[in-house]
Amino acid sequence: MPWRAEPGAAPDPYRVWLSEIMLQQTTVAAVIPYYEKFLTRFPAVADLAAAESEAVMQAWAGLGYYARARNLHACAKAVAALGGFPRDIAGLLALPGIGPYTAAAIGAIAFGIPVIPVDGNVERVVSRLFAIETPLPAAKPAISAAAQNLAGPRPSDLAQALFDLGATICTPTNPGCVICPWMDDCQARAQGIAATLPRKAAKKPRPTRHGAVFHLADAAGNVLLRRRPEKGLLGGMAELPGTPWRAEVWPRAEALAEAPARATWRHAGRVHHVFTHFELHLDVYAAETPVIRVNDGYLRPADALADEALPSVMRKCLAVLTAPRPD
Repeated sequence: MPWRAEPGAAPDPYRVWLSEIMLQQTTVAAVIPYYEKFLTRFPAVADLAAAESEAVMQAWAGLGYYARARNLHACAKAVAALGGFPRDIAGLLALPGIGPYTAAAIGAIAFGIPVIPVDGNVERVVSRLFAIETPLPAAKPAISAAAQNLAGPRPSDLAQALFDLGATICTPTNPGCVICPWMDDCQARAQGIAATLPRKAAKKPRPTRHGAVFHLADAAGNVLLRRRPEKGLLGGMAELPGTPWRAEVWPRAEALAEAPARATWRHAGRVHHVFTHFELHLDVYAAETPVIRVNDGYLRPADALADEALPSVMRKCLAVLTAPRPD
């Protein structure tokens, strides 16, 4: 993994922190290309701190959970002002966007602080090792407390070894107990319940929301975009103009009343996108007009949209416009 230090080299706190923020709610495979491009653009924390907000959001676009990018930028500014990352857990916790897990991960991996960062992989390993049968999330305090019993003389190596053990051997299904270095000590394996842990409380069904977006292009090939409010979901990201998102479906006539211009709108397709707490269905409408009067938003050439800070749901909407139409 590109954020790990070479044998004998001291870990770079900037790289550790950046990788941990990117890996929240995101897979390793998805993060690696973003991480490498991000480092090329912002090779040090000072470079990130000095960057414009829009540049940071553009580099982050597609990774999701965009509050992370805003906090990342704010944290970089705070670290630059301090002259470097704090080398203690309390100092790390005081930084924007850093909670108990991330503080423990940076502390253990970058600075050798004897703490165990508990992510999903470590949660699984510890719940099995100590046979903690309380369902998540209620089990989190017990798992975290049990994990600290594992602290050893090489915190950085131990933390990363636990991550790898959970990712490659102590997997969610079909754990490789027979090749696990802790198989003789694992209480869940001894009881024959390893594959059933950690237990999870039943999830509530996600609610569904509906909306419409409008792709308005002019004769020069420009597309109308607008910026979302800094606070809230997808804060600070670019988007196609659209309706609010609500529980009820938007009938065509009602949706078009929210359109940014009077035009001959065609229904280009529909997009389905899953957020953490709800599912979203968007109807995509498209129209062309000789000139766009910009009242709320800004224009971008269609061939430059790839460089915009557009979230994944908006890129799906753009993809609908270029998808082949059925005969």
